[in-house]
Parts: sequence; C-alpha cells; structure tokens
Amino acid sequence: MANRSYLYSADSMPNEAEIPKWVRCISEHNWDIPLAHKLMVGRGTTIVPSMIWNPRIGIAADYADGADLLRGLLRAVGKGLEDDAEFAECVARTTAHLEKQQANYFVLETGEIVSMTGDDPTASVQRLVSEDIPDAVARAEAAIAGQNDDWLASVRSDWQRHFASFYSEALYFSFPN
Repeated sequence: MANRSYLYSADSMPNEAEIPKWVRCISEHNWDIPLAHKLMVGRGTTIVPSMIWNPRIGIAADYADGADLLRGLLRAVGKGLEDDAEFAECVARTTAHLEKQQANYFVLETGEIVSMTGDDPTASVQRLVSEDIPDAVARAEAAIAGQNDDWLASVRSDWQRHFASFYSEALYFSFPN
C-alpha cells in the first residue's frame, strides 16, 4: 500500500470537538503532497485537527481561492502544452470534480506522508504551512504573472507528478454523510 496525501472539502473546518458533518472526497496522491494539493490549501491556510489521525496534522484552507489558484496555474501550464490531449483531459477531469465537490474549505490530510520520515509529524506540518505551501503559492503566482518561466517550464516537463492525482468521490479514507 502506498502512503498518500488525501484532500477533502467540507463546509466547516475540523475542530477539537468534531469533524465536519459533510466531508466530500477530492483526491489522493501516492508518496507525496503534490503541487496541486499545496496550491489548493494555499489560501487562508491553517492547521486543524486531523479527521483521520490523532495528532493535529490536518491543514484547512479556503476552497474557492485555492481552486482559483490551481486553475490559474493549470491555464499557465497549458499554454505551453496546447497539443497535449492527456494534459487537457487531466485538467477537464480535475476542474469538473472540483466544481462537483465544492464546499467552503479544503482539508488536506498529511498523516501518511509526514510519518514517512523520522521527523515529528506536528513539526513537519508546521513546516509545510509556514514554508513549503507559501513557497509553492509564491512560485505559482509568479508563473501565472509571467515572471517565473524557468519554474513553469519545470512544472510543465513533469506535469503528471504535480497534477495527475486520483480524483474520486471515494478515497481510501472516506466519510459517511
């Protein structure tokens, strides 16, 4: 079994007392937290209790702004891949799923990924929120503005790793509604 990052949407953030009433599945990605997941939790980012594991290692963020950021980067990447039918299909599938599963917040579950190292999971999530996610957002914003062509070219050359996650209404960890 692969270790995965899991992305959900919900109308409220998880808190110490309960998980949200309606949790919708967005995607899961093997062995990493991909760029797409980082961007989707890149606006209004906050650490929340995990809906799956005991440590406080969940990450929640504004759904609409995160989805807009991802769509903007997908457009920028696509400008250099106009004839790539596989990329176009990935974008269409991703954006349709995001529209269907829309809510107020994204919730990223990081437990399986941050547990792969010997580092403290809570410290790893803090580093994600304070360094990795803001760095990804800044690079994406610059690329969208036409100011980060080298980074954009590197994302284009390996777009599957960044964007081709498994999008579904049912993930390995799903929540009954």
